[in-house]
Amino acid sequence: MITKEEYFKRQVLLWGKETQEQLSSKSIAIIGCGGLGSTLAISLGSSGIGSVYLVDFDTVSVHNIHRQIAYTIEDEGEYKCEALGKLLKRRYAELNVFTYKEKFETFIAQEHKFDLIIDATDRFPVRASIDKYAKRQGIPWVHGSVEAFHGYVCFYDKASFDSFEITDQVPGGITPPIVVFIASLQANLALRYLAGLTVGKDELHYLYFDEFGSFNHRKFLLREGD
Repeated sequence: MITKEEYFKRQVLLWGKETQEQLSSKSIAIIGCGGLGSTLAISLGSSGIGSVYLVDFDTVSVHNIHRQIAYTIEDEGEYKCEALGKLLKRRYAELNVFTYKEKFETFIAQEHKFDLIIDATDRFPVRASIDKYAKRQGIPWVHGSVEAFHGYVCFYDKASFDSFEITDQVPGGITPPIVVFIASLQANLALRYLAGLTVGKDELHYLYFDEFGSFNHRKFLLREGD
């Protein structure tokens, strides 16, 4: 039988047994189980975090699979949150996984408690709702969005998501690598925060690959209330 010491050996070398044990008391909510959400869940679900809430009312479609790394053709038609939850339990059996086949507004009406919310949606109105809910609860949230060859990441604490124009625009074409890239940055911020490490808060990162495939990064500091 594999022990926790063996499973988390490389992380314990990084930040010690005490921090690793503290992670088991943490809980997160991942809103959306598509490209960003499935990558986030795989990264964070096997990190030692105690509980993960997966929220998504959609089912797996064939056109999702090329960029949503948790799913295979066999998962077509299954609810994303349930298929993802099964995968997470196979990767780390001691993880508490809770799945919700419903919209964010329905989910938050149940008054769950967690330490961090992670945005993995593709709709601006839902992100605005996440921001308002997080502010009411006094907890931070991690924003992520992708399209084509670019994306945004921000650890929201005091700043407001109202700095974006709230529209119901649907993302266009998306390349699989940018999805994994942005989700990995979100997961890094989340894990650092939950482990008690320093995190740059209210900094909007715009990351993109130009026409030559070169990586570019711009950072914007958001003021409280922005």
